[in-house]
Amino acid sequence: MFKSIGLIAKRGGVQVKNCLEVLINFLTKRHINILIDASSALVFSHNHLKIVANTEALGCHCDLIIVIGGDGTLLQAARLLAKYDVCLLGINLGRLGFLTDISPSEMEKYLGDILEGAYDVEERLLIYAEVYRDKRCLSYCNALNDIVIHRGNMSHILTFETIIDGHFVNSQCADGLVVATPTGSTAYALSAGGPIIYPSLNALVLVPICPHTLSSRPLVIDGNSCIQITVACDRVEQAQLNRDGVLCQTLKPGDQIIIKKLSESICLIHPQGHDHYATLRAKLDWSKSTYSHSVINYETQTNR
Repeated sequence: MFKSIGLIAKRGGVQVKNCLEVLINFLTKRHINILIDASSALVFSHNHLKIVANTEALGCHCDLIIVIGGDGTLLQAARLLAKYDVCLLGINLGRLGFLTDISPSEMEKYLGDILEGAYDVEERLLIYAEVYRDKRCLSYCNALNDIVIHRGNMSHILTFETIIDGHFVNSQCADGLVVATPTGSTAYALSAGGPIIYPSLNALVLVPICPHTLSSRPLVIDGNSCIQITVACDRVEQAQLNRDGVLCQTLKPGDQIIIKKLSESICLIHPQGHDHYATLRAKLDWSKSTYSHSVINYETQTNR
């Protein structure tokens, strides 16, 4: 099913090294070609078992990329590999694991099934942002989770104007604005009070961060929309633009940010029978006692 598999791991740690060793031995026994990301190869000592590759080689020559780490490691891999026709599979060595949903203890079991063709594929959209200053493009960045405009180290709130598909939406004061994909709806957007959006939906969500007015609310829009955000010119301090939690560009008054859906998408591989709602229950700790009580009541009634 997968003839060439690339490996990307987060930096350092005995757990990462042990996981890589188990994974490489597992794949080698199945005669699968293995390419390891150059920085990831530094934690693995058996040079004769690996081919070190850069991002371009991984994207061009691999059918599947296995990412060992947390969601942050997978987010970075997704941004770098978005333009290549490759699937991503996450082994969770982080905390939450919304995207990297296979634990190291279950790795061999699930990988065996996946290599036999028993898996689910999920397509996730990405977005990108362009920053313009005096009609000149300063920077470009893409994101799987979100693009965030926030006040950074400014001592006062940020004032900005939002236009969607050429239509004026509002001018508001807030600590910032999160523009999130469905994938990112369970990240910063969620902590800012935004809704959870099912991953397959073609939608984006705009969530103000600590808005000054109570009437400011999250806004869900069509995924093909063009969002234009302009930083107000009445302040002299710098704001910031982050993508997936990483600083991309400092912003000055008058800067314009254009945010759109990326034409490429990323395919995530999950074990067969993957249940998004089960992931939400586990990661967000949704009503465990209530759920258990309901199950007990249901079983009691059905056994009467």
